[in-house]
Amino acid sequence: MSTARIDAQSPIAWRQVLLGGLVVALGDFVFATMLWFAWSVPGVIKLFQTIAVGVLGQASYEGGVAAAWLGAGLHLFMATMFVVVYVLAGRRMPGLLEKPFAYGAAYGVVLYVVMNFVIMPLSRVDASPSFEHPDWIFYSVIAHMVFGVICVLFARRALRPRNQTS
Repeated sequence: MSTARIDAQSPIAWRQVLLGGLVVALGDFVFATMLWFAWSVPGVIKLFQTIAVGVLGQASYEGGVAAAWLGAGLHLFMATMFVVVYVLAGRRMPGLLEKPFAYGAAYGVVLYVVMNFVIMPLSRVDASPSFEHPDWIFYSVIAHMVFGVICVLFARRALRPRNQTS
């Protein structure tokens, strides 16, 4: 994809941004259920309640399905923001859109670090990853690298000139 025509005035295809956020959220949902949570209704509820802990604290686990819905909404919002941030960066620096696998993998590492060492400690989770399980950290970093690539691919689509096909 030639990025020569993408600049600060490029219109953003918001459907692509939202679709990218949905793909990242679904990918992270599958990853989390494979590694930490059960593929069952109670497992899915607990997964999303765990996300809601960032806002509600430990009371999230007593919040039932409502807390799980809050967690699901927060999860989709955060995943979409990952794409939005890359779209805005790509708009200012179109070169970031040229190598989706290299830049996306690097962006994924940044996402992992920011989520685990900035956002989580500042939230009501008040924790960072446990270094007792380096395999979990490894898998999480790899997953975030994949999510970063997805963010770049959807940022490219969101900033593609409207008259360009494919």
